[in-house]
Amino acid sequence: MTANSVSDSKSVILTFDDGPGKFLTQILDILKKEQVPAMFFWQTRLLYPQRPWQRVLNEGHVIGSHTVQHVDLTRRSGVEQLREIQRSLEQIEMVTGRRPRYFRPPFGQYNTNTITALRELDVLPVMWRIASLDWELKNDSRQIISNVTDNLEDGAIILLHELQQTVDVLPELIQAIKSQGYRFKLLDTN
Repeated sequence: MTANSVSDSKSVILTFDDGPGKFLTQILDILKKEQVPAMFFWQTRLLYPQRPWQRVLNEGHVIGSHTVQHVDLTRRSGVEQLREIQRSLEQIEMVTGRRPRYFRPPFGQYNTNTITALRELDVLPVMWRIASLDWELKNDSRQIISNVTDNLEDGAIILLHELQQTVDVLPELIQAIKSQGYRFKLLDTN
């Protein structure tokens, strides 16, 4: 087996939470330049028809749900969780014309009621393997990069957010991941 075939088999998935926000266009510009696909998990209270959601889809990215209001679902009843997730899915579909297949629970918190709701709604939960901690590291771009690159493994899902510090570090982060022989992909859509 050649070195190229080994590196071709290693891949990671970039995900961005808590949008769509004011940094989305900058993130999309970087992803386009680097030819990197990504998944975006959006709070639908922030999704207006004027946001560049069409560009997200046109450029091959995936939009998933992150609830309407970014609530801790484990503090809600099963019925409340179902309603929150369903409302979020409906709002995304109403704006984009596409029903999301993926869901990420806010704060990574879920319980059996969440799983039951997702099954009923036929939506797949997506967690992460690597947390960049970009939301805590506004002034420490080196640490954001280290948090990701020190923990890379084949198939890892990387958690990022639509924040200024993420925009600032994203080109260097993508290059650092590529330099370790990884390519970027999306979750299988089958």
